[in-house]
Amino acid sequence: MTRAEPWWRGAVIYHIYTRSFRDSNGDGIGDLPGILAGLDYVASLGVDAIWLSPFFTSPMKDFGYDIVDYCDVDPIFGTLADFDRLLDKAHALGLKVIIDQVYSHTSDQHPWFRQSSSDRSNARADWYVWADPKADGSPPTNWQAIFGGSAWAWNARRGQYYLHNFLPEQPDLNVHNPKVQDALLECARFWFDRGVDGFRLDAINYALHDVLLRDNPPAPPNGRPRTRPVDYQQALYNKSHADLPRFVSRIRNLADQRGGRFIVAEIGGEGSEAEMRALTAGDSLFHTAYGFNFLYAERITPALVRSALEAWPQAAGMGWPSWAFSNHDAPRAISRWSTPEYRDACSQVSMLLLMSLRGNIFLYQGEELGLPQAEIGFADLKDPEAIANWPATLGRDGARTPMPWQASAVHAGFSTAAPWLPLSPEHIALAVDRQQPHPQSQLALTRRLIALRRGSALRAESLQFIDAPADMLIFERGSGDERLLCVFNLGLSTQSWRPAMAGRWRRIESVCGADEWKFPHLSGLIARWMPQ
Repeated sequence: MTRAEPWWRGAVIYHIYTRSFRDSNGDGIGDLPGILAGLDYVASLGVDAIWLSPFFTSPMKDFGYDIVDYCDVDPIFGTLADFDRLLDKAHALGLKVIIDQVYSHTSDQHPWFRQSSSDRSNARADWYVWADPKADGSPPTNWQAIFGGSAWAWNARRGQYYLHNFLPEQPDLNVHNPKVQDALLECARFWFDRGVDGFRLDAINYALHDVLLRDNPPAPPNGRPRTRPVDYQQALYNKSHADLPRFVSRIRNLADQRGGRFIVAEIGGEGSEAEMRALTAGDSLFHTAYGFNFLYAERITPALVRSALEAWPQAAGMGWPSWAFSNHDAPRAISRWSTPEYRDACSQVSMLLLMSLRGNIFLYQGEELGLPQAEIGFADLKDPEAIANWPATLGRDGARTPMPWQASAVHAGFSTAAPWLPLSPEHIALAVDRQQPHPQSQLALTRRLIALRRGSALRAESLQFIDAPADMLIFERGSGDERLLCVFNLGLSTQSWRPAMAGRWRRIESVCGADEWKFPHLSGLIARWMPQ
C-alpha cells in the first residue's frame, strides 16, 4: 500500500485579493462576506484551496500588510464571525483555506511598536530593530527600503533609528528576540486553532537582519532598469540571515503539531532561488516556496520554463516548488507576454502550461477569465510605490482592480458603490456571466484543465524535458503506468514536431489549433500514451 500524498502536493490554489474580490456592503471595498458569496464559484473551478490576502486590523498604508492586530479582522472586511462562516463554508465545499502571515514587520500603530518606541527601557524596547545614528547623525547602515529611500527612520523619543525594509509605517520586528518569536507563534496558534489550513509567510526572508549592521555592497549592473535605490545594492545584510531556518523550524513544528497544516514561503529578491531551496529542504522547514521566476518575466520562453523547473529536480531532500504566472504584486502575465492581438491565444496556452507544471499552482483571481493588466491613471493610483515612483514604476494597482462578475450590472457586479480602484472596460467584457455559458471561453478551459490536472499525472513527481526546436517546449509527465506528453509552441510562427511512435499518443487536450503534431503560434496540446 502506497502512502497517500498530502493534499497540498501538486494542488491548485486560488489567490483571492480580499479588497477586490467582491463587496457585500456597498462601500466599494471587497470583504469577507463577499468572498463567502463567491465561494461556490471558486469551488466550481475545481481548485483545492484558496489563499486570502491580509484582512487583519490595519491602517492600510500597505493595504493590510501593515498589521495592527494579528488576531482580528479589520472592520472594512468584516468580523471574526464572518471569517468563521467563510471558513466553515469553504470546508463544506472541500476547499482548504490559507491566509497570509506577516512576521517580518508590523504597522507603526501596533501596540508592540508604540510601547517599543516610547523609550529605551520598556518591556518591549528590543522587539524592533533599533540602532544609534553614526557620529554624523546619519543612518546606521546604507540599507535601502523596497519602496524607496533609506531603510531607517528616525525616532526622537528614543534618539535612535528603526529599521523598515518597506514603508516607514512598517517597522521591522526584531525576530532574533525569542520573545518576539513566541508572540508571533501565539498568533499562528490563534488561526490554526480556528481551523485555518495553512499560511503563506509574507516576505519571510526579511524577518532577521545582520546584527553587526554591516553595509550592503553595491550591485553590479545586470542589464535591467534601476528605478529605485534598492536596485543598486546587493541585499546581503538586511535580510536572509543564517539563523532564519531556526525560526522557520519552530513554525513548521507548530504546523505539524496541528495535524499537518501547510506553510508556504514568499522569498523574493535577487538570487533568492538558492535560499528557497535551502528553506524547503528536508521535512522540518517550509513545505514549499512561492516561485518568482515567471512573475516579472517580460516573455515566456522555453528556456525560462526549463531553467525554472530544472532548478527543482526530483531528488532526495529536495524541496517542492510552487509556481504562479500572476499575483497581486506583479503585472498580469498576458499583458507582459503578449500584445492585444495575441492576448486570447496567450491566455489559453499560458493556462495549459501552468496546469502542466510539476509543483503547486497558484491561480490569481481573474486569471481564469483571461484578464489583462488594467491601466490606472495617476489620479486613481492607491499603491504607495506607484505614487512615489510614477511613471518609472507603474506599481501594483493594475493587477488589483475589482473582479468583474456581471457585465451589465453596475460596477460589473463587484459593488453597488464606486470601487476603491476603477474597473477596466476590458475586464467588463470578460466578466464571469459573459463566459459561463460558452464552452470555448477561457473560464471553461480553466475548469477543464484543473479537472485534468486533478485526475492525472500532471500532479505527479516526474517531469522530463525533451529537446525541441526553437520556441517549442516539450516535456513528459508520468506516474505509474500513465505517461503524458506536453507540447507547446510559445513562438509566433507555425511549427511541426512529431514524437517517436506518434500513433501511440492520443491527444486529450489542446488549445489554439494544435493538432496532428502541427502547432500554430501560441498553441499547445497534452497527449496520453496508449499502451498496446
